[in-house]
Amino acid sequence: MSDIERDDFLKEMDEEMTVSLDLEDGTTVVCSIVTILTVDGKDYIALQPLDDEGNAAGEDIWFYGYKEDESDPNKDPELIYIESDEELEAVYDKFDEYLDDLEFDEE
Repeated sequence: MSDIERDDFLKEMDEEMTVSLDLEDGTTVVCSIVTILTVDGKDYIALQPLDDEGNAAGEDIWFYGYKEDESDPNKDPELIYIESDEELEAVYDKFDEYLDDLEFDEE
């Protein structure tokens, strides 16, 4: 990889990935993608809503099931509402582990 390619790659990795969600009330919320977690063989995405200036709009994290269409990589992933309290609790636990790992890596 040339220095130019490496610099472009690092710049792209440094940019925050976002997703726009259309809510039931007709509003659109832009969220940063915090991480994608796997729990019991299923993928979940953790999203943090952003304000109009692109900053975190509070401390809320939203969790959804996450499914990519393996047959069409250009298709947008599907976000699935988590209806089960048990399933959501398992995702919360996995996210706590993720945060603990981040804290450990920073030390």
